Amino acid sequence: MNKRATKEEKEAIAQRFKNGETVTELVKTTRFSRSSIYSWIKESKLNLPEHVKLKDFSRLKMQYRRLQTVIEILQTAPCTATAPLRERLETIEQMSKKYNVNVLCYALKVAHGTYYNHILRNKRENSVYAKRKVALKPIIEEIYHKSRETYGPSKITVILKDRGYKISEKTVADIMHANDWFSIRGSAKTLYLQQQKRRENLLKQNFNANRPNEVWVSDVTNFRFHDKTYYICVILDLYSRMVIACQVSLKNSTALTKRTFLCAYQSRNPPQGLLFHSDNGSNYISRSFTDALRSCGVVQSYSRRKTPYDNSVCESFFHNMKAEELYRTNYRSEKELRAGIETYIRFYNTERPHRTLRYMTPLKFEEEYARYHPKQIGQDGSDFDAF
Repeated sequence: MNKRATKEEKEAIAQRFKNGETVTELVKTTRFSRSSIYSWIKESKLNLPEHVKLKDFSRLKMQYRRLQTVIEILQTAPCTATAPLRERLETIEQMSKKYNVNVLCYALKVAHGTYYNHILRNKRENSVYAKRKVALKPIIEEIYHKSRETYGPSKITVILKDRGYKISEKTVADIMHANDWFSIRGSAKTLYLQQQKRRENLLKQNFNANRPNEVWVSDVTNFRFHDKTYYICVILDLYSRMVIACQVSLKNSTALTKRTFLCAYQSRNPPQGLLFHSDNGSNYISRSFTDALRSCGVVQSYSRRKTPYDNSVCESFFHNMKAEELYRTNYRSEKELRAGIETYIRFYNTERPHRTLRYMTPLKFEEEYARYHPKQIGQDGSDFDAF
């Protein structure tokens, strides 16, 4: 820093500042002092208004460069700033190799602490303790279901120790609670009375709705592929027979039906009083699922036991999908299977005529309704996203 700068060097440094470099960057690359660089910049003609100070100009340049980066992030990111939090967190993690984490969090509206908690959580999930919990989960699940959901953590811990596993009751309880595996002994009678009261068939095979989002029907079917069983859950709008949501999973669980319902609800935004009809499967009568519907103002209806005709619209759809798509196609991978299901549902909604709809497609039938009822009825089948 003791060397004297020539006139050419001073002008070159001032020009670099005008071109966008900050004073801090210039100090690092030129080895001249900060005060000297500021004085040379002042000596050069920046043509700044009298009321604008040099430090304000420098700060505005930094903000401008930051906003340019934010725009670039938003243009290239695989999700938007309004996407679900998990998607934004994964996007920040993916793009952190190229962009500053603070700028990424600002662009995608994520608190810094939330992102770093996400990173820490992922590290913990790779720990030896976490891996051991993952390995024990199917064993605990097998014991729990074999007991017909009557065993709690204490009994399951004893059984595991008898099998040679060194594990505490707290660890077993944590695994069970994380997967909603609770002993039904204490609430068996209460649940029985509640279920008897609420499993009422309100639809009564009346498959004619007066408008969209008046009645939804839902069911789950399975399809065997590559030695695995895939469960396909769909929800149809009874007015137009349109498939408004579909999810595929390797487990026929409450998580599957709940995820499918929330997908349909967010897409269609139905009014209060919607009737939702399904069978008496455990994934439709579970507390988690019924609470989700109740919080949305949805009324549930159930088919009678061993009476598939009470939900014949869904049964008919599954028959058509298997006959026209699943049984006729030789899929090479799970990805192709999922793509095939999605393609068929889009074809079903937008191209396949239905006799009950006067040989119109579900999409056309809803468009006809919308012509005379301008109020929004929800996402149409042309934009259907099955997964």
